[in-house]
Amino acid sequence: MTGMILTMGEILVDILAEDRGQGFHEPGRLLGPFPGGAPATFIAQAARLGADAGIISCVGDDDFGWLCIDRLKREGVDVSAVRVDPDQVTASAFVRYREDGDRDFVFNLKRSAAGQICIDAVARGMLAQCAHFHIMGTSLFSFHIIDEMKKAIELAKANGAVISFDPNIRKEMLMIPEMRAGLEFMLGYTDIFMPSGGEILLPTEAKSERAAIEELLDIGIRMIVIKRSRKGVSFRSRTESFDLPAFPIEEADPTGAGDCFGAAFVTCLLNGMPTREALTYANAAGAQAVSRKGGMEGIADFAGLDRFIAAASTK
Repeated sequence: MTGMILTMGEILVDILAEDRGQGFHEPGRLLGPFPGGAPATFIAQAARLGADAGIISCVGDDDFGWLCIDRLKREGVDVSAVRVDPDQVTASAFVRYREDGDRDFVFNLKRSAAGQICIDAVARGMLAQCAHFHIMGTSLFSFHIIDEMKKAIELAKANGAVISFDPNIRKEMLMIPEMRAGLEFMLGYTDIFMPSGGEILLPTEAKSERAAIEELLDIGIRMIVIKRSRKGVSFRSRTESFDLPAFPIEEADPTGAGDCFGAAFVTCLLNGMPTREALTYANAAGAQAVSRKGGMEGIADFAGLDRFIAAASTK
């Protein structure tokens, strides 16, 4: 593998309700803090798979911030572009689970250190080494971050990096003209688009998935990977079109599944794997991620993924 996989966005701690149906209107048992944030989980998984991996971010000079930095360092992530801001607190997400397994969140992002992420000299140096830059839609939570993300994308692309984009954007965000303009800007630079299900329609004028795929390929996106949760994944490009089933798994916590999936896919591509093989590993990484509570707690190396795939094939 040559070159660095780089991402940019929030590093935070996840604090989880212990039981399904538990709310935050009264005292209850909580689990955590777990190091997390979609970009941080993505890059930790990439590093676990042996990638040269780094992240551009900002945390507070507090226990939560150092918990996350220490975990990323242990995974082998380059954290030299993670600023520690003594005047800000590290971002956090309190997560509760409904009876049907869906989640509700209480975020502290905009008014946290994560809201102060910027492209400084260290970040520019990392972008100059970048072979693959990954965008998480969760990180586009303010106009400031969108502006900084634009700078990062332009610098990465100018150095020949491949750009992947996991949108994870609420449709309400696209009602804000600046947010839609930011999304359209990023799509114009995107090589690999990785939406979840119906998200593929959000950045297009299309009324059907097939029409949305054509519209996205027409603007220059090379690969479209549609994550379908328990139904698996669909891959579409001008030269390939296929579906792969998901691996069955008992779900403990869906947090981090898409992040680990994306990290495994782009790492495998950088390793020169064929698309179908890369997506098999990505499906396995996503399945492993949901097997434990906490976004980073289910990440696996290639040996672990090989054992999981082999065991699944015998069932």
